[in-house]
Amino acid sequence: MHVFAFILLLLSPVWPLGENPLPNDPYIIINKQSNELAYIQNKEIKQIIKVATGKTVNLTPEGEFTVTVKAVNPYYRRSNIEGGAPQNPLGVRWIGFDARETDGRIYGIHGTNQPDSIGKYVSNGCIRVENREVSHLYDQVPLGTKVWIVSTDQSFEELAAQKGMVNIQQKTGD
Repeated sequence: MHVFAFILLLLSPVWPLGENPLPNDPYIIINKQSNELAYIQNKEIKQIIKVATGKTVNLTPEGEFTVTVKAVNPYYRRSNIEGGAPQNPLGVRWIGFDARETDGRIYGIHGTNQPDSIGKYVSNGCIRVENREVSHLYDQVPLGTKVWIVSTDQSFEELAAQKGMVNIQQKTGD
């Protein structure tokens, strides 16, 4: 019995929704300083898109989180607005993550009915993305994907390399 428990402990980092993403797993980095999101897969930055983040520096949480909920045409419960309604501020997709010990229904990457807000500091803590962009991202991101939110002047290449998600090519002189 002790051997079985020991084996489980050894394998726990590779279980789904575990602590450490594998190098080829999808990965999202959001930089609040530049209001940009990088989508990484197979050790390559596939896409960088503009986003909107929190009105104040503390509204959008920083840290590494896990995608736990996904929804098409999400319901906006704060104002009782049906999913898919033009006045729904969550737009067409919701990719929720477990920030601040929540269940993925409080903080998320979502579309917007206010595309002019993209690139600005205007949200209540979520990450706003244009509907077209969030629809594409939604199709690429499985449950369990890690989301790392930072505020830095480092490049996405540097940040991804820190997490082992990309290899930075060494430049050689002539």
